[in-house]
Amino acid sequence: MSKGTSRFEVRPVSGALGAEVVGVPFGRMTEADHTAVRELLLTHLVLFFPDAEGLEPEAHKEFGRWFGELEIHPFLPKLPGHEELVVLDSEEGAKADVWHTDVTFSASPPIASVLQIVECPPVGGDTMWSNQYLAYEAVSEPLRDLISGLTAVHVFEHPGTSYRAEAEHPVVRTHPETGRKSLYVNRLFTRRITQLAPEESELLLRYLFEVSESPQRVCRYRWRAGAIAMWDNRATQHYAVNDYMARRVGRRVTILGDKPEGEAARWPVWGPQGAGDSAGDTMTKG
Repeated sequence: MSKGTSRFEVRPVSGALGAEVVGVPFGRMTEADHTAVRELLLTHLVLFFPDAEGLEPEAHKEFGRWFGELEIHPFLPKLPGHEELVVLDSEEGAKADVWHTDVTFSASPPIASVLQIVECPPVGGDTMWSNQYLAYEAVSEPLRDLISGLTAVHVFEHPGTSYRAEAEHPVVRTHPETGRKSLYVNRLFTRRITQLAPEESELLLRYLFEVSESPQRVCRYRWRAGAIAMWDNRATQHYAVNDYMARRVGRRVTILGDKPEGEAARWPVWGPQGAGDSAGDTMTKG
């Protein structure tokens, strides 16, 4: 347990990442409480607060604001009167059952998210998170050297609209607070590695996705109504397990302020501009 966190009961949930934190006084937290939560987040990467039932929307937003500016999402539905609180309703299609890191198609992806499940199925609907520090460390040293000099393009196209967003980030990033390196590619948004030929990019990304999603680097959390999860978006991926029929509803605030940094690309962009688009798109949809 890290310094300053003894004020709460902390129960690790797996060997790779994740911990339940009991006794956080949401709605009346002190600066010391928030500092303790931040330290725990940096240590465990995803925190679960099982005893937060009845958390009011204002307290939810206030908790998120201690860590940074809150996102106002351009598309997702909001809780009426609370534009920072996104409502994720399974009956409205909110089932993120592909491994991903949030909003990597932005030049400044979010630092973290705070999700409360307010309605959940009696069984099923768990969420999994994976530790991307461990994913990077699982790659052999020669391959780590290669990927540390590469960048990748991340893309999102909103269905039914002309909206398209694209950003380029290092394949290996350095966490701004811990200094640790992690993989920073994901199956949902990463389209191509810009310094490689399309076939090479496809093969390497496929391998890195498998490493980043490997079960030994994952924790899985079974929800109950009222529980909260907070995760460090800079060093994790997550996956919402779509194995349920009953309704599942969550409320989420997202904390802005990240800018992924890593080593500079050591090689030029491969071939003509955009040469790898079609191959990357085909691979990530498979």
